[in-house]
Amino acid sequence: MEIGKVPIEVLKEIIFSNIKHRRSEVLVRPGIGEDCAVIDFGEYVCVMSTDPITGAIKDIGSLAVHISCNDIASGGVEPLGVMLTAMAPPGTTKEDLDYVMAEANKAAASINVEIIGGHTEITNSVNRMIISATAMGKQLKDKLILTRGAKIEDAVFMTKHAGLEGASIIAKDLEKQLKDKIDYDTIKTAQDFVKDISVVREGILAGNIGVNSMHDATEGGILGALWELAEASGVGMEVYGDNINIRQETVEICRVFSINPMKLISSGVMVMTISEDKKDLLIDAFNKEDIELTEVGRITDKGRVIIKDGERLELLPPDVDELYKVIN
Repeated sequence: MEIGKVPIEVLKEIIFSNIKHRRSEVLVRPGIGEDCAVIDFGEYVCVMSTDPITGAIKDIGSLAVHISCNDIASGGVEPLGVMLTAMAPPGTTKEDLDYVMAEANKAAASINVEIIGGHTEITNSVNRMIISATAMGKQLKDKLILTRGAKIEDAVFMTKHAGLEGASIIAKDLEKQLKDKIDYDTIKTAQDFVKDISVVREGILAGNIGVNSMHDATEGGILGALWELAEASGVGMEVYGDNINIRQETVEICRVFSINPMKLISSGVMVMTISEDKKDLLIDAFNKEDIELTEVGRITDKGRVIIKDGERLELLPPDVDELYKVIN
């Protein structure tokens, strides 16, 4: 198989099919588009998610915290704790570990999350440091939002701009290759995209407004996230491709490497659906908080298409993320 997330058909055929034992306390189990497990604790639920950082070299401490906490926020939940497992190759120094952990602590403090445990190991099983994070939060049971909650005729929105995380990773890790091809101000601006990697603020805000579903855009980019949301909800979707917000810096970086920014890992972007009668409330709330919000589609009863430049094209399941065509 290729580098990246295991293909959806393999997830269904091998991974999900082998998870057979059930407990009544588990309310949400593994599924396409559902990144969080939900456990029943009476009036409240515990929401948990886990993610590794494998596609980046720099900023891995910060990314590990934010990426896992973003999944929690997609339920409208405030994350409260994160556990980090760091696997580092021989030759890693104390200074290397100190840098990564200081970075992780700063990220955690920025979203009021505590690092509550984990594991740190030097091993020759990896050739660069890998961090896996498990985040958790709690929510009132009747306030929880799931990816699978989209309803027919919902408006579909995205926050911020597509390819946010991927452009930042490429700009930092491949700066030398970019220097002769695009101007340095463009590279520097893209490197700073990582400052907007958290979606905790918008997840909680959208949850309070009453969106029907949310999903953070990770591997597979904005198009992958939209397809996964539709798949989890068992609905169709029309995507307004011309409306998808992409920064010029991302366009230029993707042009250098001949990759599609709409299929580039996009942590920092939340996709959500909301009924038409609440749409203006959502727009007003995000405007007041100065968070970019763009309407990019609508939920339909069947069919998944992207309408771009006047053409209607099939919206396909996510394939290998564009980042892995550049960094491996």
